[in-house]
Amino acid sequence: MKIICIGRNYSEHAKELGNEIPTDPVIFIKPDTSVLKKGSDFYIPEFSDDIQYELEVVIKISKGGKYIQKENAAKHYNEIGLGIDFTARDLQTKLKTKGLPWELAKGFDGSAVVSDFVSKDHYDLQHLNFTLTKNNEEVQNGNTKDMIFDFDTIIAFASQYFTLRVGDLIFTGTPKGVGKVSENDILEAYLENQKLFTLKIQ
Repeated sequence: MKIICIGRNYSEHAKELGNEIPTDPVIFIKPDTSVLKKGSDFYIPEFSDDIQYELEVVIKISKGGKYIQKENAAKHYNEIGLGIDFTARDLQTKLKTKGLPWELAKGFDGSAVVSDFVSKDHYDLQHLNFTLTKNNEEVQNGNTKDMIFDFDTIIAFASQYFTLRVGDLIFTGTPKGVGKVSENDILEAYLENQKLFTLKIQ
């Protein structure tokens, strides 16, 4: 299983980090060891003083393929979920300043929180609301209508470079409102009005 992540896919998030709006999807990869074991707490790693949450809609690939056409992309996934792309922002900033890859800041163990998946058939994927609360206060509220690149575009683009396989996950980008986590924080993620996970920070 590989985890394909899309960066800067919501313009307001790109702006809040001072990044340019991309003309093509910005892609990075997380290893399978980054997936946080279901039911586990998230432990802040010792190498960062600024771990930030990024809530995202996640696609699970159900049919593999290469060079998938956009008009056929919807046939390659049946389920969606929510995830958090935890980012060591201080480390990422340091790496970016030196022109180096982001993997140390994005792909560390436990950095990919993934909820249970639900059938996409129950939702309007073009107008999908998702929300993150921290200690019962809303910190992120996104809607897929604000994505720069929609799900099908992402799948078609990524499959030009990577053969997609059953079980692969695609993190589709985060809206504005990313922020730091601290010990004992409680994060809760909602797809529309359905809570998909609760996470404690240690």
